Amino acid sequence: MKNAKCKMQNAKCKIETKAGILEVEVVSDDLVRLRMGDPTGPRLNLRLLVDDREYRVHSINTGVPHVVLFVEDPEAKVKELGRKIRYHKRFSPGGTNVDFVRVRDKNSLDIRTYERGVEDETLACGTGACAGAIISYLLGETESPTKMHTRSGSILTVYFASSDSKITNLYLEGDAAVIYEGEIEEIL
Repeated sequence: MKNAKCKMQNAKCKIETKAGILEVEVVSDDLVRLRMGDPTGPRLNLRLLVDDREYRVHSINTGVPHVVLFVEDPEAKVKELGRKIRYHKRFSPGGTNVDFVRVRDKNSLDIRTYERGVEDETLACGTGACAGAIISYLLGETESPTKMHTRSGSILTVYFASSDSKITNLYLEGDAAVIYEGEIEEIL
C-alpha cells in the first residue's frame, strides 16, 4: 500500500546498542520514547584548563562519556572548544563528547553537542541531551522532565527519577521519522 501510514502507536520493542539493550515505545506516529540505561559516574565542578583558561565542567556517562559546559551564549565556539575538551588529557584515552548548555528555565535548556567519532557538532545527541538534563538537575538548575532545544530545532524531552542523588528510570523522548526502508536478502 503505497503512501499508507503505519499505525504503530503504543508498539514496544527492544534494540541492542553498544551501550546495552534499550526499550523503545512508539508514543504516536512521529514520537518515540526510549528507556536509557542508568547514568554512571557523575562528577560536578571539575576545573579544566584549556588554552590557559580555566573552565568549570561536569562529566557523566549516559551510555557514552559526556562533559557538560554551561554557557551564556549558545552560539559558543562549539567546534573549536569542543575539539580541545574532547581530546583533553583528562579524558584520555577514549575522549568525551562535549555538551554546551544554556538554562532557559526550570524545565528547559538549549544544547549543542560536539560529538566524538563525528569530530564535529551534531544537530542533536540523545545521550548528550540526557547528560545536560541530569547535570543541570544535580546542580539545582532544572527539574524532570526537561525540554532540550537542539541545534536541529527538534525538542527532546528527558525524564528521570532521583533518589539519594542516584538517577534512575531515564527516558528520552523525541520525534522520529522513517528515513529509509529496505529489505535484507538471505544469501546462502
